[in-house]
Amino acid sequence: MKKNVLIIGAGGVAQVAAFKAAMHNDVLGDINIASRTVSKCQSIIAGMLDKKVLKRPGILVAHELDATDIEATKALIRRTRSQIVINAGSAFLNMGVLRACLDTGAAYIDTAIHEDPAKVCETPPWYGNYEWKHREECERKGVTAVLGAGFDPGVVNAYAALAAGSYFDRIDSIDIIDVNAGSHGRYFATNFDPEINFREFTGTVWSWQGRQWTGNTMFEVKRTDDLPVVGTHTTYLTGHDELHSLSANLDVPDIRFWMGFSEHYINVFTVLNKLGLLSEKPVTTAEGDEVVPLKLVKAVLPDPVSLAPDYTGKTFIGDLIRGTHNGVERELLVYNISDHEEAFAETSSQAISYTAGVPAVAAAILIARGEWDCHHMVNVEELPPVPFIELLGRMGLPTRIRDARGDRAFDPAEFRRERKAARSGA
Repeated sequence: MKKNVLIIGAGGVAQVAAFKAAMHNDVLGDINIASRTVSKCQSIIAGMLDKKVLKRPGILVAHELDATDIEATKALIRRTRSQIVINAGSAFLNMGVLRACLDTGAAYIDTAIHEDPAKVCETPPWYGNYEWKHREECERKGVTAVLGAGFDPGVVNAYAALAAGSYFDRIDSIDIIDVNAGSHGRYFATNFDPEINFREFTGTVWSWQGRQWTGNTMFEVKRTDDLPVVGTHTTYLTGHDELHSLSANLDVPDIRFWMGFSEHYINVFTVLNKLGLLSEKPVTTAEGDEVVPLKLVKAVLPDPVSLAPDYTGKTFIGDLIRGTHNGVERELLVYNISDHEEAFAETSSQAISYTAGVPAVAAAILIARGEWDCHHMVNVEELPPVPFIELLGRMGLPTRIRDARGDRAFDPAEFRRERKAARSGA
């Protein structure tokens, strides 16, 4: 059984992960939080102590760490005796933190795919460009590495595995839909790191269609759906992490990701993009100063963490899955609704961070218990989905299912009945 957790990062997702890990320190042991700016970690800990979130008395420590320094990261893992590392920092850090885990034997968890700061919307498959190159080493060393264990990627992968394992004989399409129906009251802001957020949309957006990668421009393709709780929303086809593992691990011809944006967001984004202010390439000002436009925009926008106190409304994230079961066409919607105000009351964070941070800690708990301690590198859809989905429900992210039989809470017993029927051919 693995013990002691090191959380790398001090943004909104890391804050949620720290709160939730502390709430389960009877299983996870010591909780360590590390960031380049140690005062941010200390602030998170102060908030946790104020809310008295520790399940039992235990170690809760802030550390200063430049996670681009692999040797320093390895030293911190060893010094804190951390057997599980949750990488909740920038996606630019993934490969360095993974290397530190490979060299120390600690289990590795992240919530997003690695990104190269010099490359935007790379040619697929993204995991194949980075993390998957280390699968053999993970296997050889017996290191557990769970990739993309946030919500999307992460929980949506588990939803796809759930459907493929019992509810369908053949899946024809998976449409992952992500809608933030909340409001933060600011003129313009992004819900997570602006630099990572904008990079997803400024180049080619890739989707898996007809069993091949298909490129589009952002906001070129849209759809409208009547969704539970949040109502009717228009979403836009974009690229996203989970497509790059689901397309390899599941036999599904069409897998797409759709995200909701307001007209205001689209207008501001379009102006910034056309002016070149979302470029990751440096420019030189008339005064001779070199500036990266995207980093400048990030600097003047609100810190996503600061949005949490004023956020109202809900989020919807789910998989709309179509295929056949016993020769009959079937449609299944598996989804979660999260509330911004409830997330803030519990973790002082908004629901976007909550939906990404809680699953990472659920993964850590399953690794600590041994259920997901697989000793090799996996994406979430390669692991048993039911323990994950059940645990998430107990931790604040309940799953619901909507199909021809109605809309209902996820019931593991129903999953087992469906699976048994699928195996018997009933």
